[in-house]
Amino acid sequence: MGIIKYINEEIQVIRERDPAIKTSAEVLLYPCFWAILNYRVAHKLYKSGHYFWARWISQRSRRKTGIEIHPGATIGKGLFIDHGSGVIIGETTIIGDNVTLYQGVTLGGTGKEQGKRHPTLEDNVMVSAGAKILGSFTIGENSKIGAGSVVLKEVPPNCTVVGVPGRIVKQDNVKVPRSDMDQVNLPDPVMEELLALRMENADLNRQLEVLEEKERQKAARKAEKKKDKAEKKEKRHEAV
Repeated sequence: MGIIKYINEEIQVIRERDPAIKTSAEVLLYPCFWAILNYRVAHKLYKSGHYFWARWISQRSRRKTGIEIHPGATIGKGLFIDHGSGVIIGETTIIGDNVTLYQGVTLGGTGKEQGKRHPTLEDNVMVSAGAKILGSFTIGENSKIGAGSVVLKEVPPNCTVVGVPGRIVKQDNVKVPRSDMDQVNLPDPVMEELLALRMENADLNRQLEVLEEKERQKAARKAEKKKDKAEKKEKRHEAV
């Protein structure tokens, strides 16, 4: 890929997904632009067996951009890393087309296993700020990973995942468009459970109040009967 073609594609990607950009020239100020450009160069060297120089370029890029991309990773077209600080992409990671990563995302392994040990992200996946995807499994196309989530197992296509560990909270086979960059308005299963418990607790309190009221009424009727019985007994004594 020529540098001019790369710059034009990056301008299109960033303009499409970042409302903060005002001019095309600003793309040159984006850390992700330089991080991905350096990755492309390092990846070619890595594939050619020049491992030292590939790692030298990637580590130099890491110091300058705050984004660490191992030169052995496989990355498709249209990757956008928003802000980018703290993003880590491991050696055997595979990233499809039009993927979006936010700051603090880790695409990592889970130990010293050999072979494929990092995740695969299919097309149109969005990984929100601070999320960690650890292990060799696939995140299906059009899926969203919520901020701060820790994903440890495979995610089917068209899903929304949140939580620690990550849980699928939405799967309706509706394609998530590339233009949908909302990483905030995602389902919150913990809050949903808390609200359900709160409603259940309120319902139990209402039932308890009803039972207590019935017991009070029963006790009052019993006391009234006892009083009537005592008054009748007293009248009989007076008549005698």
